Amino acid sequence: MSQVRYPALPSRMSLIAFKTRLKGATKGHSLLKKKADALMMTHRKIMRELRDAKLDVPREMRDSHFAVTEAQYVAGDISFSVQESLKIEPYKATLLANNIAGVAIPGMKGEEDDTSVQSIVSGLGRGGEEIKAARKKFRGTLSLLVKIAALQTTWVVLDEAIKVTNRRVNALEKVVIPKTQGTIAFINSELDELEREEFFRLKMVQKKKKQRADALKAANAAADAAVSAGVADLRVDDDAAAEDDVDEEDMVA
Repeated sequence: MSQVRYPALPSRMSLIAFKTRLKGATKGHSLLKKKADALMMTHRKIMRELRDAKLDVPREMRDSHFAVTEAQYVAGDISFSVQESLKIEPYKATLLANNIAGVAIPGMKGEEDDTSVQSIVSGLGRGGEEIKAARKKFRGTLSLLVKIAALQTTWVVLDEAIKVTNRRVNALEKVVIPKTQGTIAFINSELDELEREEFFRLKMVQKKKKQRADALKAANAAADAAVSAGVADLRVDDDAAAEDDVDEEDMVA
C-alpha cells in the first residue's frame, strides 16, 4: 500500500507550498477532464465517419470495376493509353497537420490534376465518355481510400491520446490529489499540536511566575513583619527573583 501523503516538514512554508500544489493539481484535473471529453466526442465522430466510409468501399470498388469493364467493351484495349497518361501525376495526396484539443493529428488531402483526362481521351475515336466515366469512378474510389487512411490515422492517434489523457486524469484523481490532501492534513495536525504544546508551555511559565510572585510577596510580607518586630531586613531582592524566573522559564522550555 502506497503512502497516503508526501514526506514533508510541518511548517507554514510547507503548508503554503502544498496548498498551491493542490490548487494546481485540481485545476489540471479539471482541464484534463475537459480535454478527455472533447477527445472522446471527436473520437466517436471519427469512428462513425470511418465506419460509414468503410461500408462504402465494396460498392465503390464494384461500380469502378464495372465501369472499367464497360469502357473496355466499348473502346477495346485501353491499357496503352492509361500507361501513357501515367507520365503525368494525375493525383496527389498532401499531408496536413490538424490540432484537436491540443493533440497534433496528421491528415491527408487529395488533389486532382485534370490535364491527365485529356491525355487519356485524346486519340480515341470511340469510348471516350465510357473511359471518362470509369476514370471518374476510380478517382472517387481513390479519394474514398485516401479519406479512410486519413480517418484511420486520426482514429489511432486520438485513441492513444485518450488513453494517455485518462492515465493522467486517474493519476491526479487517485494519487496526486489524495496524497496532497493527506499531506496538508498532516501538516495542519502537526502545527496544531505544536501550538498546543506552545500554549501549554506558556501556561506553565505563567504558573511558575505566579507561584514565584506569590512566594516573593509572602517572603516580603514576612520580612516586613520581622522588621517591624526589630529583626534585620530580610526582603527578597526583585532582580534576583527575576533571574530565578528566567531560569525557571528555561527549565520549562
